[in-house]
Amino acid sequence: MNLYAAALVFFAGIGIASATPAGPIAIAIHGGAGTIDRAEMSPELEGAYRDRLSAATQAGYNVLEQGGRSVDAVRAAINILEDSSLFNAGKGAVFNAAGQNELDASVMDGATLNAGAVAAIHHIRNPIDLAIEVMEHSRHVMMIGEGAEVFARERGIEWIDPSYFRTERRWQQLLKAQSQQAAAPPPGSSFYSTVGAVALDQSGNLAAGTSTGGMTNKRYGRVGDSPIIGAGTYASNSSCAVSGTGHGEYFIRYVVAYEICSRVAGGASVREAGDGVINGVLRDAGADGGAVIMAPDGSIYMPHNTTGMYRASINTRGELFVGIYGEDSG
Repeated sequence: MNLYAAALVFFAGIGIASATPAGPIAIAIHGGAGTIDRAEMSPELEGAYRDRLSAATQAGYNVLEQGGRSVDAVRAAINILEDSSLFNAGKGAVFNAAGQNELDASVMDGATLNAGAVAAIHHIRNPIDLAIEVMEHSRHVMMIGEGAEVFARERGIEWIDPSYFRTERRWQQLLKAQSQQAAAPPPGSSFYSTVGAVALDQSGNLAAGTSTGGMTNKRYGRVGDSPIIGAGTYASNSSCAVSGTGHGEYFIRYVVAYEICSRVAGGASVREAGDGVINGVLRDAGADGGAVIMAPDGSIYMPHNTTGMYRASINTRGELFVGIYGEDSG
């Protein structure tokens, strides 16, 4: 072998030896928890939900497979759900008491603990995109209302007419809620169709994001847990990533997302931490809800204390799961 060929072999060997092997990847999403009755779900509607959940999960997983960041995988998955009228986020957002669609979202990067959130916006098609812009291109964590939308224009985020969000289904829900003089569905028929995602990328970094239209017939500029870091969203590479869905006031009071991660940091598994908070703390407080949780090794747990939760995941073995009802395993 001549010197040139020997050098090629030597440097190729160095390249192979020094290459960092890709770590495991995984993603989990939710589309809301609440009273989901199989008897009241038509095969067509159930199929539509399962299709969107599967598509959103696969979109995020594709980003991870290509070496993309967990933050961008979360964005890709949530965008699919925001663009569907089936979920209370983006296109399918509910109406507030003034007959407006008012949107909130947040995101957190587990590698840096950087976070971004927006609340009470009306003209942004995909609120999770704006939350990421706040995280990556501002000095702030949360922006609300008109100020958030001014920032969106400065960053070139798509600006749309609020009529885009109007759906007849959500309008009828508002009229029903107002006729009952209730800010939410009656007890026993509650549903919180917030959407969210957690992901682990090849570099071992976690991320979490959540997006919502809030509560039907909400008043007084009410903001729930979804855009509040630590309540509805939290991610840290040293503990876990969480996106929650449920009665926001309770998620705020009990700092649910952070509490789950704090328990994981203290040595609990994601299952132990999730059950302790969702099926312990929240249930004891009389609150409904659920969460998707991911550990740094890609372990996934999706607890909920309701009859169902729209949820899906692709684990570190590349296996897809889609669930709706309480008895669905996963």
